[in-house]
Amino acid sequence: MAGVRLQGADAAVSRAHPILWGRSGSPDFLFKFLVIGSAGTGKSCLLHQFIENKFKQDSNHTIGVEFGSRVVTVGGKTVKLQIWDTAGQERFRSVTRSYYRGAAGALLVYDITSRETYNSLAAWLTDARTLASPNIVVILCGNKKDLDPEREVTFLEASRFAQENELMFLETSALTGENVEEAFLKCARTILNKIDSGELDPERMGSGIQYGDVSLRQLRQPRSAQAVAPQPCGC
Repeated sequence: MAGVRLQGADAAVSRAHPILWGRSGSPDFLFKFLVIGSAGTGKSCLLHQFIENKFKQDSNHTIGVEFGSRVVTVGGKTVKLQIWDTAGQERFRSVTRSYYRGAAGALLVYDITSRETYNSLAAWLTDARTLASPNIVVILCGNKKDLDPEREVTFLEASRFAQENELMFLETSALTGENVEEAFLKCARTILNKIDSGELDPERMGSGIQYGDVSLRQLRQPRSAQAVAPQPCGC
């Protein structure tokens, strides 16, 4: 299989705040994330900026997939994001599609200076919702915001696409770091809200969500599923 490159395993956790682990010493949840979009949009640079807090100077096209993880604090919960950065080149699509299964969230990335990458968004979104899950939480990221003078896709146009397809939307810059962390956190926050509302069930196979802290699973079990203490025999 095409190479899987790892970066920043458990990289520096939430930089602004210390991590408060659950009772078990594990994060409360694990979420599987994808970073998808055409080649050259800066997907690997976004991942590197999020994991390492710096710009990836020597970025080449991803071959197959790359993997990175980071623990963040969102809404009072600790969440380990397990992030798969997929190659955007067509010749790797058969490989990368196999990684879509069971993803809870995705960053759908285009380059604001390239209309071609914007025009392919619908196909990438269809793949995500077909191969991962119809309920996958997707945030649209217009990357390379630092190259605004070379812009080919307007903010308004991309906003309209996001609204029509029920996506969140941010413009980002992997170079400066603008909105990079917010993109991942916003996606994670939306997933947590859907768990709290019952719209997403971490126990469902292929949800892309796992409990890290076993006590949370027990707390969320319906009462009928919890063990009932036997009544003393009156005979």
